[in-house]
Amino acid sequence: MDVNQAKQEQLLALKVMRLTKPTLFTNMPVTCEDRDLPGDLFCRLMKEDPSTIKGAETLMLGEMLTLPQNFGNIFLGETFSSYISVHNDSTQMVKDILVKADLQTSSQRLNLSASNSAVAELKPECCIDDVIHHEVKEIGTHILVCAVSYTTQTGEKLYFRKFFKFQVLKPLDVKTKFYNAESDLSSVTDEVFLEAQIQNITTSPMFMEKVSLEPSMMYNVSELNTVATGDDGVSTFGKMSYLQPMDTRQYLYCLKPKPEFAEKAGVIKGVTVIGKLDIVWKTNLGERGRLQTSQLQRMAPGYGDVRLSLEMIPDTVNLEEPFDITCKITNCSERTMDLELEMCNTCSIHWCGVSGRQLGKLSPGASLSLPLRVLSSVQGLQSISGLRLTDTFLKRTYEYDDIAQVCVVCPYMNPES
Repeated sequence: MDVNQAKQEQLLALKVMRLTKPTLFTNMPVTCEDRDLPGDLFCRLMKEDPSTIKGAETLMLGEMLTLPQNFGNIFLGETFSSYISVHNDSTQMVKDILVKADLQTSSQRLNLSASNSAVAELKPECCIDDVIHHEVKEIGTHILVCAVSYTTQTGEKLYFRKFFKFQVLKPLDVKTKFYNAESDLSSVTDEVFLEAQIQNITTSPMFMEKVSLEPSMMYNVSELNTVATGDDGVSTFGKMSYLQPMDTRQYLYCLKPKPEFAEKAGVIKGVTVIGKLDIVWKTNLGERGRLQTSQLQRMAPGYGDVRLSLEMIPDTVNLEEPFDITCKITNCSERTMDLELEMCNTCSIHWCGVSGRQLGKLSPGASLSLPLRVLSSVQGLQSISGLRLTDTFLKRTYEYDDIAQVCVVCPYMNPES
């Protein structure tokens, strides 16, 4: 849509054209059998048609290109290119011609002109040409405002504008899910798994050139979208990573705290910013698009004031035989604690040692390793439970159940029985 606001007759004419790549020519093949009235007439016409593929004339897709016939769709992340031409339609010389191109969005106004200096003079039947480029970073209504000012031979200053309105559409639908990792040694770990679901909501297929996660400064990321085969990894989506219209693809990433932050449980506890996704794709004839999400955030894991994890536990133990485990206690609060350990027996788990002993003071962010001995009186997969920590300063108690699981076997039983 364009609206010329100038009322008086203008000496200059403004033309604006969007620059897009051509499309492959398609035609509708018409065929018939030899016994029909036209005989082989249609076949001979298709073979003589220069737009068809030789040897495959009945295919709709030809080997020629078609210039764009309309404005087309513009998607977020693509580069908008436009050709601007100002032509002197009059028979007189005009001076001090200034062409300005601005792009108005819902939030800002951008100057896209390659040069802000005026052209000294423009002779009749001559023109001023310019090409502008802009990477589209907002969805919704965009208005290209082209303004032209100049001076006539008589010294009169004239000015006019044209508006070109277009919509920027959303090419991809991105959804993310976070999972706090669970392991055999602790119910909650510092590892975070990110699942990104990307859907192509355009009407044409996309070649997914790159989908990567740029982590925040506290994390290292491992991409889990390849299958190891020898020295190289093969993408789980195949060699040609095409995403058809309305298809959805899932990408998985694992984030681990960097070593310098892993020991600071209080710092990691408060980290909610994970990073951002960087997505690069190409469409039919190589048009490139790129999107970066905003910073992805997740709920911080609930460690509480005191975190208890297991550093060492055997996979299999013998029935009614003591075995050793090593616990790690971390002060995740911002105050110093004076901890006391209580070991409470359950129906199957029995702790060896003195319950109610003092562990001493633990400063904020500090950790201590605690070796313990335990035995099980019941066979099978048993849950290690029954530890209780008390902060004697605040008289606050923290209980830990289902810390880990261990397989208990009877050494005297014949496996074959």
